[in-house]
Amino acid sequence: MASRSVDEPGSCAGGRILVIGAGVSGLTSALCLRRKGFEITVVADQFAPRVTSVVAGALWEWPPAVCGHHQDQVSLDRSKVWCKTSYEIFADLACDPATGVFLRPVTFYFQHPISDDEWQRKKVEEVRGEVQQFKHDPKLISENGINPRLGYRDAYSYLAPMIDTDAYMRWLLGEAQKAGCQIIESQVTGSLREQESSLKRQYGVDAIVNCTGLGAGELTGDVVSPLRGALIRLRNDGQTMPRITQAHCVSHDGSGEGRGFIFIVPRGADMLVLGGLAEPDESNLDIGLHNYEPIREMYQRCLEFLPILSGATIDAAEPVRVGLRPVRLQNVRLEREPGTRIVHNYGHGGSGVTFSWGCSFEVAERVAHLLAEG
Repeated sequence: MASRSVDEPGSCAGGRILVIGAGVSGLTSALCLRRKGFEITVVADQFAPRVTSVVAGALWEWPPAVCGHHQDQVSLDRSKVWCKTSYEIFADLACDPATGVFLRPVTFYFQHPISDDEWQRKKVEEVRGEVQQFKHDPKLISENGINPRLGYRDAYSYLAPMIDTDAYMRWLLGEAQKAGCQIIESQVTGSLREQESSLKRQYGVDAIVNCTGLGAGELTGDVVSPLRGALIRLRNDGQTMPRITQAHCVSHDGSGEGRGFIFIVPRGADMLVLGGLAEPDESNLDIGLHNYEPIREMYQRCLEFLPILSGATIDAAEPVRVGLRPVRLQNVRLEREPGTRIVHNYGHGGSGVTFSWGCSFEVAERVAHLLAEG
């Protein structure tokens, strides 16, 4: 794939588009559409910091993400294309501190040699050609201070985009506004297909892009389920422990012993987030270290894995963030709804940030194509 830029110019015959949703998928789609020449209206009832995107782990990962092992090959193939595009864009954005995007090392750990697992071996061969500074070496385990008693035997690392979601979502909204997108706080409910004509008249648009995450269930009748996640926030300012400058991950399929996945990621200049939690069909957000044992277990799992964390200070202002990943059985739905001028872009699960730019470029291309049909 040719290199792409966040400012990649585009041309089209013009048109007005309604984007529903203002999470990372909605705002990125709006920005890509606007830069392709469309007039854009973004309608949402929730904006950052009240969107799931702010809670996201926001570590770029080659699919599937550490929070789940999705094996549908068609979905995986599409996801890899989106990932490639997003990696290029995020690597470019990391040159500007105002974006909240950082390019830092991440290491993935395994309790069995990767050579013994055909699926992991193929994944390694794929990802090594798509990232910067790839390294496959079991010595990473000891070099990075991982607890030797846990029995990890293999590891690989590369440079990965890691996004400070607070800063990034502010930047993204600001870019959309500067580009001329109209932002409206309102709620769209009911069947999107049934009210397509009335929405087009109300907002004076020619097509609709649906980026509503969990809300897509009501708008489409599709099954989009919550997969609850949580992140523990630690101070990473070098005061009570050495500053952590790289990420560490163990996926479900890599853990081997059913201990759950591990997600340790530096965020911004002075924060560290720990995970992970992946609880299907749970929607209660009122959980934390004080009242929910799985979060305490998650914390202890990370401390055991990386002993240097024992001196860490939990962020007093916001010790835990909880959010709901929008999961769809068939994975992401990015397609035009037949017989309409509606393009759907939802169901990203735990990979909304990772897929965001790749999906949004495809959204813009699909919208241009459908309007060109007349």
